[in-house]
Amino acid sequence: MMKKFKFTIKGNDYEVKVNDFEENKSIIEVNGTEYCVQIHREVKQSKTPRLVRKPVVQKPGEGTITRKVTGQGFSVLAPLPGNIFKILVKEGDEVKKGDTVLVMEAMKMENNVLAEKEGIVKEIKVKEGQAVLQGDVLIEM
Repeated sequence: MMKKFKFTIKGNDYEVKVNDFEENKSIIEVNGTEYCVQIHREVKQSKTPRLVRKPVVQKPGEGTITRKVTGQGFSVLAPLPGNIFKILVKEGDEVKKGDTVLVMEAMKMENNVLAEKEGIVKEIKVKEGQAVLQGDVLIEM
């Protein structure tokens, strides 16, 4: 609930933004400077509880695509939690860097999972429709 007002006091112009109200306190901004002010009025209790959310804190490595190196080959890992929508390769297939190896459905969107290196598909660890977590091994190359 942000409202903007313009005031002229003794010939001086003021731009005032009312940013937030909580009970009888308000956060306002006057010409770019923020103030916490107390309002002199009767406080009405709201029947609706105020929703306060904790800030989102990402875990180390969350939101990044990682690759696990195993011996001569490497693993294709799930970049985020989701469901395997379609597998586009089979064991023994040769893939080039950047080829789409499978499609995941995550956050109501289809996401292409690409080969980060060229190689030969050694083992497919998942099936279509399977739910996976971030970091799960999908394909061994």
